[in-house]
Amino acid sequence: MKAKFEPRIDLKNRTKLESVIPLETPFVVFLDPSDACNLKCRFCPTSDRALMKLVNRPWKQLSFDLFKKIADDMTLFPGQVQVLRLYKDGEPLLNKNLADMVKYAKDVGSAKRIDTTTNASLLTVERGQALVDAGLDQINISIYGVNTGHYNAFSGVKIEFEKVLANVREFYEIRKNCEMLVKINGDQLSEREREQFLEYFGDYTDKIYIENTMSCWPEFQLRGVEVNNEKGIYGQEIKEVNTCPYPFYSFSINSDGLASVCFLDWGRKLIVGDTKLESVQDIWNGKLMRAYRKMFLDGNRKPHKVCGNCGQMTHGLPDNLDPHKELLLQKLNEIEYFKDVPDLINRII
Repeated sequence: MKAKFEPRIDLKNRTKLESVIPLETPFVVFLDPSDACNLKCRFCPTSDRALMKLVNRPWKQLSFDLFKKIADDMTLFPGQVQVLRLYKDGEPLLNKNLADMVKYAKDVGSAKRIDTTTNASLLTVERGQALVDAGLDQINISIYGVNTGHYNAFSGVKIEFEKVLANVREFYEIRKNCEMLVKINGDQLSEREREQFLEYFGDYTDKIYIENTMSCWPEFQLRGVEVNNEKGIYGQEIKEVNTCPYPFYSFSINSDGLASVCFLDWGRKLIVGDTKLESVQDIWNGKLMRAYRKMFLDGNRKPHKVCGNCGQMTHGLPDNLDPHKELLLQKLNEIEYFKDVPDLINRII
């Protein structure tokens, strides 16, 4: 097998967040090209059409004009954003302008790296070539089985596994400098099926990984999929963390331009700004973002109606700020970082 067996995130060479907080420039900005998805996977709230109507979340495509405004805003940070992640809730390839978005962000210097995550069912040679030519730095490909039966059962739609396999292999041949990662949830597979996954994709990607099942979506019940309570998503020890690290180095922008404190905010309950009306920089440094950071450092995650029962805090975190929260609070209070947010704390809890 040519590919390295590694997870999608670097667990070994991560920046120690406690040494760089507060960040004037976020490390990662999630920007969703498409709020819709062509699959109906049992682990994902976006697949539940009735639920989307209930929370009044329309399926939208990010307009190219709004994308350009956001990409331009990102260049105004004091430093350069490390990663622009063109993915959040939906399937990015449903947006016909995805390659143009990559190219525009590359041309204006919105981020050092641009990546996306896709189920590869729409990753034709033509679309893949456009992404490569645009300068996409990394593509993460989610696989949902090793045969067509798996796909029909897990994704809820009729997709031929052989077509997905062909799409992945063809992209590998044209990828140039675009790094590839292919991943699958292994808890639903037999040992032989795990081996087949590595056989099918191991020579046609740069990195490959078998993840464990976790319930990462707050306020969403997995349907027919059991959480792995022995190991975290990357095989790490399960351990609850109280201080969510994500708002300290990242935030998310939905396809309609509304910004959220978290990339897992599928229900749009953690909105901190509107990029149609505000600059990306102002949202990152704004009162609501700082109020959430203070909430976590104060140890008030548990009472929060959304964040209080987030599976990411036990099964998915690569960083742990808990041992450093008192020193961080002292440091931030000394620079009066939270002086104008106390009145907002009750609003967000």
